[in-house]
Amino acid sequence: MKFAAVLFVVLVAVICLGQCKDLITGTSFNNRLIWQQKVEYNAIPLKKRVKEVFYSDAGQQTIKGVIARDLDHTEGSASITAGGPGNSYVNVRFKSERGSGLNYQLEIYV
Repeated sequence: MKFAAVLFVVLVAVICLGQCKDLITGTSFNNRLIWQQKVEYNAIPLKKRVKEVFYSDAGQQTIKGVIARDLDHTEGSASITAGGPGNSYVNVRFKSERGSGLNYQLEIYV
């Protein structure tokens, strides 16, 4: 009976992770949040919206984690095109699904 319960929990976790479109790179555990921004774009019918956000640390601190959370749970995507963990800069590209807007929360940890 325990095995069936554990198997059920694992299957639910796998399904939830498969539906998730959040970007989580590096780690936020035991790290300091240094920068946070809400990334928004209004929807235009039949168009995909694209926005690039660039962050550079003036103190040259090494980025340990980048998290971009899709607040609307859409089929949009976020990807790192330059830098990221291990660098002092990061460029994140956000792309919405067709006919939908962007609503992400971007967090950078050092």
